[in-house]
Amino acid sequence: MSINLKKGQKIDLRKSNPGLSTIRVGLGWDPIEQGGGFLKSLFGSGNTDIDCDASVFLLNEDSKPIDLVYFGNLRTKNDSIIHTGDNLTGEGAGDDEVILVDLDKIPSQVNKLLFVVNIYDCVRRNQHFGMIKNAYIRMTDAKNNSEIARYNLSDDYRGRTALLVGLIYRYEGTWKFSAIGEGTNDTGLNDMKKNLERRAYGV
Repeated sequence: MSINLKKGQKIDLRKSNPGLSTIRVGLGWDPIEQGGGFLKSLFGSGNTDIDCDASVFLLNEDSKPIDLVYFGNLRTKNDSIIHTGDNLTGEGAGDDEVILVDLDKIPSQVNKLLFVVNIYDCVRRNQHFGMIKNAYIRMTDAKNNSEIARYNLSDDYRGRTALLVGLIYRYEGTWKFSAIGEGTNDTGLNDMKKNLERRAYGV
């Protein structure tokens, strides 16, 4: 049975799923329909396509980024994390972007996997997460496709250009997930990396 998480909630991914190894992490969102005329002028070009990009920062024990999987680097060297590809619009039902995580292959120096979503070229396009609805992250067991947990991001993210969605992390010999759902004003992955290093983001 899938668990519906609330912001700040933490769960043990293997407690109800003994032997869990490969997780399918799906992230989804939908653009809010914008009107024409004057409303379009408020959003710059009036282009309703919003290119949200899901990525995962690999963090060490001190929460320092040591690797990044995103649309420009789709997999780690040992294939422990594989990004299945970029969705440019967020249109359609179901997961918009999927990241596969093999927990048994995660290198020992990696303690945390921080899943984030940012809006590509957000400054020039004058776009933010107030223009997005139905954002979520969900985890399924890749072996049988059964959903383990889902977290719907329901906060007001107007003006925010990036989201810290959730964290998978090592804890006393197992792996846990923390629902974060925090919006930031980072304009891209470089900004996010710098701010993560300053904050030493923990669980």
